[in-house]
Amino acid sequence: MKFLDQAKIHIASGKGGNGCVSFRREKYVEFGGPNGGNGGKGGNVIFETDPNLNTLIDYRYQQHFKAQNGENGKGKNQTGSNGRNIIIKVPPGTEIYNEDKTVLLYDLIKPNQKTTLAYGGNGGLGNTHFKSSTNQAPRKFTVGEKEEEKWIWLSLKIFADIGIIGKPNAGKSTLLSKISRAQPKIADYPFTTLYPILGVIKKFDQEIIVADIPGLIEGAHEGKGIGDRFLAHIERCKFLLHIIDVSEIDFIKNYKIIREELIKYGKNLNNKKELIALSKSDLLDISKTELLDFVEKELGEKPYIFSSISNEGIEDLLDALFKNMETNND
Repeated sequence: MKFLDQAKIHIASGKGGNGCVSFRREKYVEFGGPNGGNGGKGGNVIFETDPNLNTLIDYRYQQHFKAQNGENGKGKNQTGSNGRNIIIKVPPGTEIYNEDKTVLLYDLIKPNQKTTLAYGGNGGLGNTHFKSSTNQAPRKFTVGEKEEEKWIWLSLKIFADIGIIGKPNAGKSTLLSKISRAQPKIADYPFTTLYPILGVIKKFDQEIIVADIPGLIEGAHEGKGIGDRFLAHIERCKFLLHIIDVSEIDFIKNYKIIREELIKYGKNLNNKKELIALSKSDLLDISKTELLDFVEKELGEKPYIFSSISNEGIEDLLDALFKNMETNND
C-alpha cells in the first residue's frame, strides 16, 4: 500500500428535510385539521480512527464526502426519517486542519476515536406545529436547515517508538531490513526512501515499532531535499536512532548538520533522547576502538558501531534499543 500523509477533502453534512403542509381528510370528519409532519434531521460527518490504517492514500482518489439529507415530512403527522451519517475512517495520528492549514481542528491519536466535524441541518416544521386556538388551519411550514460544508486538510503523523534519522545513504534502510521484516527500497543513490517505512522488531514477548525517516540534508527544515514533511513524523517518536556513515570523510560534520536541522525545525525534536550508531564498520581503515574513542570525544556520547553487511554489532545495537525502550516506558 502506498504511503500518503497529506490529503485535502471536501465534506458536507446532510440538509434537513422540509416540513409538510397537509390536512386530515376523512369521510364523516368535517373539521380534520392540519396533520403535516416535521422534516427529518440531516446526517452528520463523523471521523473515526481505524488502527488497521497507516496511510491516507484512499483520499487521493475520493475527495468529496456527503452525508444523507433528511427526508421531508409527510401527511398524517409523519416525521421524515433522519439522514444517515457518513463515517470517514482515518489512521491514528491524523490531524485535521482548516482549508488554509492555519487552525488545527482535531488531533485524532487514539484507536477508534470519533469526532463530528460537520453537523446535519435540523428538519423543518410541518403545519401541525403552527396550529393554535386562533389559527385552526395553518398553511405555514418551515424548510430544513442547510447543510454544513467545508474543505479540510488531513495530515498524518505516524506513531513509532523509534525514528531512524540520518543523511541520505547512511544505511538506515539496510539496517531496517536486517532487524525487521520491512522491505524498504535499497540502492546506491540518494533519497531511495521517499516516505517513512515502518518495521517491527521483536524480542521474545517484546516488540518495537521503528520508522525509517527519509534522508535529511542541510536546509531540510526549509523544505530542501525531500523537505520538512517527514520531520513531522519524528514528533511522535519516543526516541531517535541517529545513523552516521563512517565511510564519509566529514561524518562528524554530517551528524552536526542533522542536529542543527532538528533544532531549527522546533517542536522539541532536538530534546528527544537519541542513540548514535556508526554504520558501514566493514569499510573502516582504523581500529574500532580508536573510532569509538574519537566519536565519543567529539560528540560527548558513546556510540554503537555496526555493519549491515557482516551483521557485526547489530545484536548489541538491538539490545540497546530494547533497553532504552524499557527505560523510556518507565
